[in-house]
Amino acid sequence: MSFSLRHVEIFHAIMTSGSVTEAATLLNTSQPTISRELARLEQLSGLVLFERIRGRLRPTLQALQLFEEVQRAYLGLERIVSTAQALRRFDEGQLSIACLPMFSQAVLPTVCQRFLQRYPRVKLNITPQESPLLEEWLAAQRHDLGLSESHIQPPGTSQQQVFCADEVAVLPQGHPLGNKPVLDLADFAGQDFVSLSASDIYRQQLDALFASQGIARQLRLETHSAASVCSMVRQGIGLAVVNPLTALEFAGHGVIIRPLSVSLPFRVNLLRPLHRPASALVDSFAKLLCEVLEEIQQPHP
Repeated sequence: MSFSLRHVEIFHAIMTSGSVTEAATLLNTSQPTISRELARLEQLSGLVLFERIRGRLRPTLQALQLFEEVQRAYLGLERIVSTAQALRRFDEGQLSIACLPMFSQAVLPTVCQRFLQRYPRVKLNITPQESPLLEEWLAAQRHDLGLSESHIQPPGTSQQQVFCADEVAVLPQGHPLGNKPVLDLADFAGQDFVSLSASDIYRQQLDALFASQGIARQLRLETHSAASVCSMVRQGIGLAVVNPLTALEFAGHGVIIRPLSVSLPFRVNLLRPLHRPASALVDSFAKLLCEVLEEIQQPHP
């Protein structure tokens, strides 16, 4: 017995439509083709599937029994199609992202909001973590994506720079230095200053710049995150220099942003573990992330 899936398709079309003519319409073919293939199916199977009565087909008991099995096969096929559609729409998708805490407060909320509008049934898991544990997790393939400011690429990952912009000064609303469009390092001489922790790489670079020019600030407070620094500045505790992403989150909320006359580049790297399965969902999130970061780099008033 060597009838094909095409024969099964023709049999299903006849049984569901009730006639050869309607079956031909369903399958976008001719009536003679349907009649010929039906006769071939009966020949190959050795079954009499239809009685011909006054030009119409009446299914036999064998046809009805065979149709039950064909229906089960079609239901299975529909489940396969439904599963494929769900995968295409990412109905059951999950995405795990590890990042420095600052990215969970700046950038990622916007990216996640747009992403979930596009894929409302996807589940996102954002895990903030400081270096070097962040890089260790990504090297261990524990997450789908990572965001880091470190230039050191963890083993077992690919690295792509997705953002680069200079660090900026942040001042409390109404501070006299807010009248200047650009701040020099000398403007910070003797000023109360809020700083990141001593282990932060940008803190170290900034301290080296001030030291090289012999400029002394009044360190009033140091804290671990740029968001905390900006909150302290907003309370008038002092001035600060932070990354532009966090600064933009506070702009217009009691904080003034001003560029510096010296360049202190802040870079964001997108890390992807190499040994996790490829995923269109990951690609889509990474693309949207790059779009949001590109928008941020456009000139701001």
